[in-house]
Amino acid sequence: MVAAVRAGESQRSVARRFRVPLSQVQYWVERAAGRQLEDAEWEDRSSAPRRPARTSSGMERRVLQARAYLRDQSVLGEFGAVAIEAYLRDRYDDTPSVRTIGRILHRRGALDGRARVRRPPPPPGWYLPDVAAERAELDSFDTVMGLVIADGPEVEVLNVVSLHGGVVGSWPSTRLTAVDVVQFLVEHWRKIGLPRYAQFDNDTRFQGAHQHRDAVGRVTRLCLSLGVVPVFTPPRETGFQAAIESYNGRWQAKVWARFRHASLLALRNRSTAYVLEHRTRNAVRADAAPARRRLPSAWRLDLQAPPRGRILYIRRTTQRGDVDVLGRRFSISRDWVHRLVRAEVDLVGDEIRFYALRRRDPDHQPLLLTAPYQLPRRPFRGRGE
Repeated sequence: MVAAVRAGESQRSVARRFRVPLSQVQYWVERAAGRQLEDAEWEDRSSAPRRPARTSSGMERRVLQARAYLRDQSVLGEFGAVAIEAYLRDRYDDTPSVRTIGRILHRRGALDGRARVRRPPPPPGWYLPDVAAERAELDSFDTVMGLVIADGPEVEVLNVVSLHGGVVGSWPSTRLTAVDVVQFLVEHWRKIGLPRYAQFDNDTRFQGAHQHRDAVGRVTRLCLSLGVVPVFTPPRETGFQAAIESYNGRWQAKVWARFRHASLLALRNRSTAYVLEHRTRNAVRADAAPARRRLPSAWRLDLQAPPRGRILYIRRTTQRGDVDVLGRRFSISRDWVHRLVRAEVDLVGDEIRFYALRRRDPDHQPLLLTAPYQLPRRPFRGRGE
């Protein structure tokens, strides 16, 4: 445009030819005035002032003095930027804004607050080393209760989701018992295979009776008979059941609350369709997950067989460093109070090993204690056999 104007063409004609406002042609002609085209400055200039305005040193001193006064004399004990701005506004006409006061305090090092240290979260399944390393799969189970079909029965739902593969399952029932849980687990594992770990909360339908020592429930015996390690998460602890609790919420939102169900059968059909579609969508993720074992075709559950294998309990120590496992109290360490431990009940080696767990350092899980333990040999007397 500048070259055309210098060649004798009018600025208005150049503006029409380049389809730009006349003011833009005038601007660039003025920018290049007195210079060769190759020497002119064609880059955009910042609209910011060359010398940004800065609060005077006197104003900064006033702000710092106000902060010192409020810190020592304020009835409310507030001496932040908002309090300083209100204090100065009542006494002076030229009061800086809250943001300016904040910058002054930051520049002068007069901020007492400490930035929150954000650490990266531990990997999924961090409390089980082979799960965290994605060498083993974990199926997490939980129940949804308190659902009532209009003019129908109360509904309880058993849900499952695999940690790495994202394979889900849901079984609505009128009254969910330990016998039902065993039936659903066997049905699920026959279709998709056995994981290395199965995780539960401390519901008696999963863990067994709480009022008796050394109680090994029906679901635990099922897992042990199939070579699956049952894992019981600590009560009232967040994070361990995050995957299954997330799926519980999705199932309730996408299946239960989204439709009106005329009967339990209609709910089961809707839930089955959702589960199948969910598995289809996550098929690639499931294929990339750790391999599963096939459930032996000749396997039969014998509840009277002595349990063999490992049972894991994630627990938090007391203020004295003790922990309760299978109705028994073990003294772990006075140096490890109110902290997480993984208790590995070895039914073959007749001992319990306690490992330290820290979310901040998930790779470091030292052995704290090895205690002798032998599960009493007594017949299983569960109901509904």
